[in-house]
Amino acid sequence: MNELQFLTWVRGPGLNIAIGIFILGVLWRLIEIYSLGRKPDLAVPRRRPGASGFHTVWRRSLAPPGMLKRSPVSYIGGYIFHVGLAIVVFLFAPHIKLIESLLWLSWPALPSQLIDAVSVVTLAAMVVVLVDRINKPVKRFLSTFEDYLTWGLTFLPVLTGYLAVKHLLLSYTTMLALHILSVELMLIAIPFTKLFHTITVFMSRWYNGDIHGRKGVAV
Repeated sequence: MNELQFLTWVRGPGLNIAIGIFILGVLWRLIEIYSLGRKPDLAVPRRRPGASGFHTVWRRSLAPPGMLKRSPVSYIGGYIFHVGLAIVVFLFAPHIKLIESLLWLSWPALPSQLIDAVSVVTLAAMVVVLVDRINKPVKRFLSTFEDYLTWGLTFLPVLTGYLAVKHLLLSYTTMLALHILSVELMLIAIPFTKLFHTITVFMSRWYNGDIHGRKGVAV
């Protein structure tokens, strides 16, 4: 298989397989979660300001008081690479074109020079967060193979995409194929790893906040 055949495969059958596994995996996981049900809450609701699902979504998106100073790399680096990743994925013109071809949705893109800068910052932030995880004994002890695997599956699409756009390391055709393949591997992994939090993060925060909010507890 030459590089053009490789690119053709990952853009065709490979992408279809990855999207199919992603959709079926996400649906299966959501069915598992929602089939657990929710026991009737017979207690009298004790609502108070700030205790609700939506307040929890907002609060959990911010660093807890004092934690930004105690663990700046985790929080600042985490914010940078999550926001940067969202910008690269959803505001890069070729990505928007792909989304439009799949979902018939489109929106304005950012200039490619800005996307390049955001990509570099995102990659740097991810490396810093990884080094911090390895160098801190407690974080290193708590980290599992899955943590490093999901880091790699997130890092590679950004890296290969940047290298492809800049025509670095390998030929553009090969690097583009590797970029698409890395995205497909991430799509396949999302339903079955910690990357599934990209689907459930706001739902779970709202759910916990809503349950505690009925009791008048802000979380």
